[in-house]
Amino acid sequence: MKLTLLIIGFVWPEPTATAMGSRMLELIQLFTNDNWSIVFACAGTRTAQQANLSAWHVTEQAISLNDASFDAFVAELQPTAVLFDRFFTEEQFAWRVEKVCPSALRILDTEDFHSLRQARHTLLKKTQHSSLNETKRQSCDPVTASAAQLHDCIIKEELILRELAAIYRCDLSLFISDFEYHLLTDYFAVPSALLQYCPFLNTLPVSTALLPSFAERHDFISIGNFRHEPNWDAVLYLKHAIWPLIRKHLPQAKLLIYGAYAPPKASQLHAPQHGFLVKGRAEDALCVMQQARVCLAPLRFGAGIKGKLMDAMRVGTPSVTTSIGAEAMAGEFPWGGTIADSAQALANAALALYDNATVWQEAQTHGFAILQQHCTRADFGDLLLTRIHQLLTHHESERLHNITGLMLRHHHHKSTHYLSLWIEEKNKHQADHT
Repeated sequence: MKLTLLIIGFVWPEPTATAMGSRMLELIQLFTNDNWSIVFACAGTRTAQQANLSAWHVTEQAISLNDASFDAFVAELQPTAVLFDRFFTEEQFAWRVEKVCPSALRILDTEDFHSLRQARHTLLKKTQHSSLNETKRQSCDPVTASAAQLHDCIIKEELILRELAAIYRCDLSLFISDFEYHLLTDYFAVPSALLQYCPFLNTLPVSTALLPSFAERHDFISIGNFRHEPNWDAVLYLKHAIWPLIRKHLPQAKLLIYGAYAPPKASQLHAPQHGFLVKGRAEDALCVMQQARVCLAPLRFGAGIKGKLMDAMRVGTPSVTTSIGAEAMAGEFPWGGTIADSAQALANAALALYDNATVWQEAQTHGFAILQQHCTRADFGDLLLTRIHQLLTHHESERLHNITGLMLRHHHHKSTHYLSLWIEEKNKHQADHT
């Protein structure tokens, strides 16, 4: 019997704009290779940059929030499994899925641990609070809190309750970072049976014969979707604290900043006289990355695995990043560049890589080793598929052991059900009077 996967996307995937867009296509390819029929449904606005899913043999379906038409769509489809793209998509649609096809396997693709990112942002803002001006505020160094300190910050916010509830309501939740996986099991007592560690699946480096050499490369690069707040924050940190230190020693140096959806406030930072060039969207991230000599990713807060740093390693571009940027990406292997947590140390590392071909080559080699020996040390895709097929056979009995999930589904689905019905009726009423 043909297995059917319904993916409910938060947005239509844009692989050229976000790492998560590429991640979604990885999962689609994984299930396609396992002979699943895939339907991708989304209530988001379509964009010119979204992936052509039909080319991946995926059926596209536009859906609406708080609308019974979704129930009819799922009831007719009767998917074998439903994958929710981020926990807020599970909040919106899981009760409807359970109502019309309760036996469907429910999978949550967390993308990253949102509560962790929020906690680090909160801690950063606390350090910035006493700063007297914008330059000093944007010169504060990254968050370096321990797991225990992060737990104490996370647990104070409502977001963690929503995120944990979604994890418990699902049969399986995918985590891209082993740091986040262990944070949940060790500090929040989430049963490991509900979690699956599944990092990026396409991690092989580009053939070194196709890559420019040290001498053929020029400039520094920073890249990241501007809608993702940690990326915008990193640009501000570069502008106010790090780039002036680099330019002091390399007065002709250029920093090329790429990122989709650059807002006017980002464009206003464009300063050719200082070598600070805001370029906007990169049509081919790997192409522009491999032309640069050093990648700068001074992330002061965040979560998950950083696609920009994976791309840098794939095309042999050494990177300078923070502990948060490199988190969960290298295991025990030396970083493919330098990890530092202060503006001065980040600038010094960038200069050392940019000026020294030997140091640069060694860093490139470390990056290739991470991809080949750490990221592909197990076939994470096969492990995920094996777990899903086990759940297809035993998920009813495993649900009975997840009493917390049963309880949360009971209360959440009832409250969300009536709220959604109220919004639906309200929308109908407004439509009748327009």
